[in-house]
Amino acid sequence: MNIFYEEDGAFKVGTILADNTTSLQVESTHGKRSKIKVASVLLRFTQPGLAEFMAQAEGIAAGMDTEFLWECSPQDEFSFDALASEYFGHAPNPIEAAGVLLRLHSSPIHFYKKGKGHYKAAPPDALKSALASAEKKRRQAALQARFTEELTGFALPPEFAGKLPQLLYKPDRNTPEVKALEAACAVTRLSATHLLQRCGAIPSTQDYHLQRFLFEHFPHGTGFPEITVETHPELPLAEDVAFSIDDATTTEIDDAFSVRQLANGNWRIGVHIAAPALGIAPGSTADAIAAQRLSTVYMPGDKITMLPESVVQAFTLSADNVRPSLSLYLEVDADTLALTGTESRVERIHIAANLRHDTLEPVFNEATLAAGKLDYPFAQELSLLWGLAQKLEAVRGKSADNSTQQIDYNFHVENDRITISTRQRGSPIDKVVAELMIFVNSEWGKLLATHDVAGIYRTQSGGKVKMSPVPAPHQGLGVDQYLWSSSPLRRYVDFVNQRQIISLLRGAAPVYAQNDTALFTIMSDFDSAYTTYNEFQRNMERYWCLRWLLQENMRQAEALVLRENLVRLADIPLTGRISSLPELAPDTRVVLEISEIDLLDLNFNARFISAKEEVATCQP
Repeated sequence: MNIFYEEDGAFKVGTILADNTTSLQVESTHGKRSKIKVASVLLRFTQPGLAEFMAQAEGIAAGMDTEFLWECSPQDEFSFDALASEYFGHAPNPIEAAGVLLRLHSSPIHFYKKGKGHYKAAPPDALKSALASAEKKRRQAALQARFTEELTGFALPPEFAGKLPQLLYKPDRNTPEVKALEAACAVTRLSATHLLQRCGAIPSTQDYHLQRFLFEHFPHGTGFPEITVETHPELPLAEDVAFSIDDATTTEIDDAFSVRQLANGNWRIGVHIAAPALGIAPGSTADAIAAQRLSTVYMPGDKITMLPESVVQAFTLSADNVRPSLSLYLEVDADTLALTGTESRVERIHIAANLRHDTLEPVFNEATLAAGKLDYPFAQELSLLWGLAQKLEAVRGKSADNSTQQIDYNFHVENDRITISTRQRGSPIDKVVAELMIFVNSEWGKLLATHDVAGIYRTQSGGKVKMSPVPAPHQGLGVDQYLWSSSPLRRYVDFVNQRQIISLLRGAAPVYAQNDTALFTIMSDFDSAYTTYNEFQRNMERYWCLRWLLQENMRQAEALVLRENLVRLADIPLTGRISSLPELAPDTRVVLEISEIDLLDLNFNARFISAKEEVATCQP
């Protein structure tokens, strides 16, 4: 005797070897013996053989019209053999009954399983909905198959055109586009990004990195609404005339300097900071924008400003203009340059000139200062500021030894070509600006702390720099407190601190009280945004370094060993790991053969050729 039974959701046949009333020992068509429960048996038969039985039952099931079978089914629950009798019009033989059961079981949309051999026909509305869903899935599967085929052939499906940002930067694995992309990646052995590039979806690698950043951090775009601000023409006009020192591409000019000799012979040094806080009220549209962006975003050849252009132009310290200023004046001894007093003011200042690094550095440097060459604009003032900067540096307890000067790299992009130039950090230009900014930020931090006005400080202890609402020493700078307040056009923390300083100088209630939760929120948001923006800037600088290698057709390059197999190229600030690098001491110069350069993954491959005896003396 043979049986047709259900086990683990599958239908099987077997020959009975032993009948133990509640259980049976059966042998399958492959000779495997197993023990099954009698309750699992659906049919018993003697003919045909096991293999023929299943083949004939499956043939009957395949020939049945599922829709007609559903129409023949009663509304209530039914058994398969009862429906088989109705369908065939006679008592079914085992093969016919098994065929009906197989068709019922393989049509879960039309028939709901209710138990062993029992089913219920799906209600018409539910069936209609299920069939529509199945048809949708079928069409999606066909669409996905077409997508995969086209992508595998490196052709971009037309449907992908409007969905590229999501596919590149935030893929949804439940969509047919992403499923097809993943399938094509498995076939081509390319990443999704590289495959889409092969398909022509990424015409510009530079734009790919920029749009990825914007997609995540500027989802609504980088534009601004129309905004007008008050520039406060009623402010007193300073009698001093100021000049700024900035990079050639700087448009958000935050700081400027003035020098004047007083009647008593002492020098009056003015540090003038742009004052956008005077024209942007708390809670205004411009304030909300700045609070959301928190900082200007920099990248080689471009930037995304924190403030709208109209606001920047109203307050930037550009030449031949009178601008609002938060000023700190230092009175210093004419002979020793020792500080004798300070004064802070809210005023307007006339900006006479914007001095730029590229034209100033050739005439204002340690060599020309030592030679006494003072034949350039503002030479006397700059010479005095240089002497004051050295004095301020000494007061902070910092060494003036520049024997191990570090190198800064400047990126200039024009007409899609990159120029990477170097300049030594710690030059007279750098030191004048840095020391006066350190002094201003320390002095205004002290001012707020003395008057118990809330502010956001930068502190350093044990080598760790952090932001804090409480004044504390900055060990790296050698000051008792340090407040970011000298870049209010570019950093929201500086802007917030400027509000507090202006309120104090005007005798008004500060915008932010001590322990104001808004300050803690600003600190947290700024820290996160500033970290993200800096990482983006580093990535874009790395991108342009790789572009420079391609542009200059660099097949060989010198590099400096940093540690283990990590090197930095000699001419540009590009680091990489070289697997073929032998064990060499740090600072060893090596020659590399440059091979593959990947502008999407921001990586390059190189092979070690040889080591050189020279050791670098400058560190970037």
